Parts: sequence; C-alpha cells; structure tokens
Amino acid sequence: MRVDKALSGLYQNVSKNPGKRGQIINFDAKKDRFIILSDQHKGARDGSDIFAKAAGNYLAALNYYNKEKFFYINLGDSEELWENTFLTVKKHNKKTFEAEQRFLDRGAFIKIFGNHDLYWDNDPLAIVNLAKIYDQPLKVYEGAILQTVVGKNKLAIYLTHGHQGDLQSDGNWFSKWFVSDIWAPFQAYLRINPNTPANNDTLKTDHNRIMYEWSSKRKNTILITGHTHQPVFRSLTELEILYEKQRMALGDDAIELQRRIDKLHLKTSRQPDFKGYLDSYFNSGCCCFDDGDITGIEIADECIRLIKWEYHSKKSVRMVLEEAYLKDLKLNWSE
Repeated sequence: MRVDKALSGLYQNVSKNPGKRGQIINFDAKKDRFIILSDQHKGARDGSDIFAKAAGNYLAALNYYNKEKFFYINLGDSEELWENTFLTVKKHNKKTFEAEQRFLDRGAFIKIFGNHDLYWDNDPLAIVNLAKIYDQPLKVYEGAILQTVVGKNKLAIYLTHGHQGDLQSDGNWFSKWFVSDIWAPFQAYLRINPNTPANNDTLKTDHNRIMYEWSSKRKNTILITGHTHQPVFRSLTELEILYEKQRMALGDDAIELQRRIDKLHLKTSRQPDFKGYLDSYFNSGCCCFDDGDITGIEIADECIRLIKWEYHSKKSVRMVLEEAYLKDLKLNWSE
C-alpha cells in the first residue's frame, strides 16, 4: 500500500540519516516537555481565513508553553499556502510568527511541512523567506522521532503531518511542483479540499484507520499525525471515547455523556464500528475549529495528553480532554 510504504520509508530515512528529512530527539520522560500542534492554516484574516477565530487561543497557548519551557513541534499545514501567497500570510500573522520564534530562540522548535504548506519543502526561496519570518535560518522537515525509555522498554514517538502516500509526497519533484503550484490553487479556487475530512460525523476517517493500521504493526512505537483535523487519542476519536465511557457509566454520568455526544451534532446516529485495540495512534486535531477552539497533544510528566484551548468569557483556557501514562499504553512492547 502506498501510504504504508511512504510512512515506513520516511521512518527509515529519519532513523538512518537524522538531520536530512527529520530530526531524532532523545528525551527524559520525567523532565522534558513537548507540545504538538498542527493545521493552523494561517491565512489573510479575510472571510476565507479559517485560522482567524482561533488566533487568540493559539497565541495564548504558545505564550503558556513557552513560559513553561515546552518544546514545540509544529506538525504541518501551519500556513495556508494553497489559497494565499507567502507575503500575504507573513503580513497578516506577524504575532504568531513572533510567538513561534521564541521557541526557536531557545532551540525548542521543529517545523514540519504538510500538504498545504508544501512550499517550505518545494520552493528554492523557502529558506530565504523562513529567515525573514524568524530572523534566523530554519530547516523544515518531513518528520521527527522522539526517543525515550519507559520502564525497561525503549519508546519511539514518530511524528509527521500524515499526508504521506498522497501524490505530493511520492518524492517526484515534478508532481510536488504540480500539486503545490498548479493543482492546489485550482482546488482552492473551486473550494475543493479532499484532504480535510473534518466534517464526517467525527467517526474515524479511512485515512485515520490507515494510520492506525500502520502504527499497530510496529513495536515500541507511537505514531502522531495531523492532517485530518480530527483529534485521536489512544487510537480513538472523541466520539468513540465518549461511547466507550458511556458503555460503563450509570445514572447521571451516562446522561451527561449522552449530552456530550448529542452536542457533537452528528449527521447520523450510527455508532462507531472500530476500536483501537492498541494505543498506538494519536492525532493532534487542528488549530482552526469553527468556534475558535484548538486541540493538540502534550507529552510531559511521563504522560501523553489530548488538550484543548477554548474561550471562556473572552479568555483562553487550557483543558485536558484525555490523559494516560506512557507506561500504561497498550503497545506492541518488545519482550
């Protein structure tokens, strides 16, 4: 399968040639902290800018994580460069670039490209323009691997945008140029966006299923992607988690869980037909929900968390949606 081959190929490339297509970071799960955010789709602050409502939450989150000395991994599609030029995005997102730069100044920032900001990997002027944004050189990668020890086992956390296997990621320079410079603007003009399956009843997309299947076959490995705008924690979407909790709940707890399910405004009452038997796949969601919420993945205090930032009385508030100790994850651990 094309996606399986692409994910495996990138993982091997980063493992054997760190610094070329991705970085390897060894970390102490007890001390080091990471925040993983994706899919901002920063635009021109006009009517089609889906990041505009979330900008306040995004800035508040970055200020918090920088103050708390987190390492920031941006998982791609940070800039909406299908619909906008680089100069337009740069002009209207100065504060967010300045907030990101503070992580870079600390040596605590990795920027990964996605399909909507493939420009960073594809255009010869990208290096120059990145330096203009961040006041220093910055290499943009296709992936990264975090490595730590959990109990007696080594754990690899593999991070990439998640569009691998699509036409634009097959390694052919002509297809990359065609998708980013010809096909993508044409799709944007016609409002065609097949790579954002975010409105599908919050059940798993086929794409997320493929990501899970790849990760479940690997030993001592977690896969974290973005791309679908659909938060996934321990291989389950938000809806699947709610149904799983409701199955074991009684009384008022069951009623409250049903209220939360109803609040998702599903187009169908169809219940999930898939459960992640292993906790090997996570998705950061996005930073451009219609109500201005943003979601992401934290790795800190020997835990992994699905977090959300939302507005309360015009203030941005951090919420922990789900949390688990790394040692408690059900993975294909080595014997």
